[in-house]
Amino acid sequence: MNSHFTSRLEKIEAVLRSNLPESPYDGLWRAHSFGKTDAAVDTHHIAELVEPCNILVSSGGKRWRPLFAVLCAEAVSTHDANREELTARTYRVTPLIEFVHTASLIHDDIEDGADMRRGKPAVHISRGIDTALNAGSWLYFQAAACLQDFEPSLKAVLYDTFAMELRRLHLGQAMDICWHKDNGKLPSTKEYLAMTALKTGTLASLSARCGILLGGGSSQQADKTAEAAAAIGVGFQIRDDIINLTSGNVGKKRGDDIVEGKKSLPVLYHLEEHPEDFEKLAACFKQAAEEGIESAAVEKAITLIHTGTALQKASEKSKTLISDACKTIEKLYPGTEGASLIGELFSAM
Repeated sequence: MNSHFTSRLEKIEAVLRSNLPESPYDGLWRAHSFGKTDAAVDTHHIAELVEPCNILVSSGGKRWRPLFAVLCAEAVSTHDANREELTARTYRVTPLIEFVHTASLIHDDIEDGADMRRGKPAVHISRGIDTALNAGSWLYFQAAACLQDFEPSLKAVLYDTFAMELRRLHLGQAMDICWHKDNGKLPSTKEYLAMTALKTGTLASLSARCGILLGGGSSQQADKTAEAAAAIGVGFQIRDDIINLTSGNVGKKRGDDIVEGKKSLPVLYHLEEHPEDFEKLAACFKQAAEEGIESAAVEKAITLIHTGTALQKASEKSKTLISDACKTIEKLYPGTEGASLIGELFSAM
């Protein structure tokens, strides 16, 4: 990642660590997160929530969503006399973005039956389903704790934004679950893109809205930037779909989308081009679900998808979505360093 981002990412990491600390947990953090608790509530009880989440937060992640929020704030506040203050307060809400993303990964791995995440056993594998479910659910709420000290009017707007995007995220996940549970059912490409705009695009939208609003921008600017951001999120999801069927996503195994029954865009494009392959792919999905990632059906399905132009077509769609969205943001905030760096951020990823 570009060296321009190093200092910004270091600040983001510091804020994340202070909002999700390691044991023994500072008294102020405890009070901020849980209020007054009985003396019988011990450190190891709190650890059942924090440690599973820290496993995932500390094991990697590009942090592009909170970085995107900061750059949005910089873009919209370029000519504001209070630019440094506006940008500084944006860093304070980066946990709202990154912790929601982390919580969604914990639950997503349970729902998909995924064993690995970021090169390590998924949280439900290492800590158990009960702990993973509870800790992931807690982290959704803990994410919003960073809003507590903002002035009431801004706090209300940010919380409403957070709650709306969170509801949209879960709607997208519901659509995805509906399709991957049924190997005989395929969404249309339009349905797939709508699902991805909710499931993946919504976190990019949350980042953009928070950044613009905290940077002093208007609700109209936030709406326009969030719309472009959602397209970026969709573009990155498509890219991940492609990587899953080629080199394999970092920290996961190549083709685990086949095992999980994911009807990704390359799969849909291939079946549009070769509808005669539907029964073959459906059989591969079924076999892979039964036998796991080592099943021969995984590579059989991948080989089939590689025979057409689906991967190339999906790649072009991903690049177009991201490029057009970045151009839109540059037009909204012309000549600003923030907008320029947003273009650099997404062109380098």
